[in-house]
Amino acid sequence: MSIGNSSESESEGDRPSVGRSLQQARISAGLTVEDVSSSTRVRIPIIHTIEQDDFTRCGGRVYARGHIRTLARAVGLDPLPLVAQYDAEHGGRPAPTPAAPLFDAERIRPEPRRPNWTAAMVAAIVAVVGFVGFTLFSGGSKSGPVSADPATSKPSAAPSKAKAGKASSDPKAEASASAIAGVPANKVTVKLTADNGQTWISAKDHNGKLLEEGVLKQGASKTFTDSKRIDLVLGNAGAVQLFVNGKEVKNLADDGRVQRLSYTRGDPSAG
Repeated sequence: MSIGNSSESESEGDRPSVGRSLQQARISAGLTVEDVSSSTRVRIPIIHTIEQDDFTRCGGRVYARGHIRTLARAVGLDPLPLVAQYDAEHGGRPAPTPAAPLFDAERIRPEPRRPNWTAAMVAAIVAVVGFVGFTLFSGGSKSGPVSADPATSKPSAAPSKAKAGKASSDPKAEASASAIAGVPANKVTVKLTADNGQTWISAKDHNGKLLEEGVLKQGASKTFTDSKRIDLVLGNAGAVQLFVNGKEVKNLADDGRVQRLSYTRGDPSAG
């Protein structure tokens, strides 16, 4: 019997499985399964089965790898070695699938643009007020006393122009109203743009289904929609420009801060 070979076999067998590593790290961190589920939004039964190295409830290998990364971060582990170990034990890394069809199906189709009757009415009112003002001013000049200096008898058109300028509509207000009107009122719509740097994102619908998880590179955008609620996790919230239901949500957080957000239909300030 070779003592050296026996020791080498035992050392290889001592490496814990993926599920066992996650369970040990969770216990060492003093966290319960409920704590991890609350922070990651991964359901409690799925966490239990993963810790028992049963990945059948994850919905496929791609989702299993995503759950391993999420749980590893929650309990303070580096997710890369665990994902690599999972791939080695389950036939290698799955072939990447194009993400475009998913978001083509979810992309918002704007409603047909309607005539802006408000702007037309404002323009008509301005025209009428200007015409009436000019007529009254001209009539008053003719019926009044004649000035000794003919050069001073010409009426000035400046007052009517000033009134027309005050009555004109605000372009920024109209643009904001148009953006909000283009979003379906019976759905919640979230648009993310990595404006100031890249960030890790996770998006789920109201049933807990994972819509997207990964790195959103600087300059890239993603749009999600659901009938009831969108749940977000932003790894670098300060880098994100966020629009919810057509309205920009400002001052999310400082650079490098993690934010967990949920939005429903209507005004995002109530989400």
